[in-house]
Amino acid sequence: MAKTIMIQGTMSSAGKSLLTTGLCRVFRQDGYSVAPFKSQNMSSNSFVTDEGLEMSSAQAVQAEAAGIAPSVLMNPILLKPVTDMGSQVIVKGESRGHMPAADYFKYKVNLIPTIMQTFDTLSSQHEIIVIEGAGSPAEINLKQNDIVNMGLAKMTNSPVLLVGDIDCGGVFAQIVGTLALLEDDERDRVKGSIINKFRGDIEILRPGLSMLEEKSGKPVIGVLPYLSVDIEEEDSLVRGSMEKPNDEKTADRAAYRQTQYDILAAAIREHLDMPAIYDILAGKI
Repeated sequence: MAKTIMIQGTMSSAGKSLLTTGLCRVFRQDGYSVAPFKSQNMSSNSFVTDEGLEMSSAQAVQAEAAGIAPSVLMNPILLKPVTDMGSQVIVKGESRGHMPAADYFKYKVNLIPTIMQTFDTLSSQHEIIVIEGAGSPAEINLKQNDIVNMGLAKMTNSPVLLVGDIDCGGVFAQIVGTLALLEDDERDRVKGSIINKFRGDIEILRPGLSMLEEKSGKPVIGVLPYLSVDIEEEDSLVRGSMEKPNDEKTADRAAYRQTQYDILAAAIREHLDMPAIYDILAGKI
């Protein structure tokens, strides 16, 4: 079975998807067979696999960064919003119809066997699985029967890195507050924090990092600068990969995407403590 590491965020858009993509690329460059996994993704953006199955485009992008073909094993549940109160539920690439949010909240526990079956299959095929959470693990109203954050971390026995967004302000409160709202066993799973989207002089930030480590009891694994990599526009990336392979423009776009993944991986190597991340994977931290 594969070694796992899970990326959770203090909130939506903290940078979980980008970091997952970058780590997939780093591990691939280091010679490992690696795959992304997100048990449930809510998105209007989808990708159709060669088998005609529908999955989140974010995991398709991450798969490309990992150098493997996208598979619904990487995203067994896709929720496509139809209204503010309901979504189309897609399980292992096939629609189960529309479901009101309240009904799905009660129903989702029934999907745990599907989640674990797809995860176990994916894990048997690769050496490393990078798991992406959703939103925040500290959403108290959503913790019951959680299948995307700490609930999934427990089911897969995965260590967690917590990512906070400094660009929107309040990153120290984000991280300390999130940890404070976790149960003791959940907090123990968090092996470190990452600050994302930093602009400015890192030396000015260092006193805050020391205080963050003291308050949280967790090491800061790194500070990622605000990056200008062209990866997060999932629609344009995935459309390119779905066009005919003999299309010259498609080949150019594919090469461009590969360059962007390499730029992201280089930034992760420069700004994150990769030896510590490998130690977390190995269970040494």
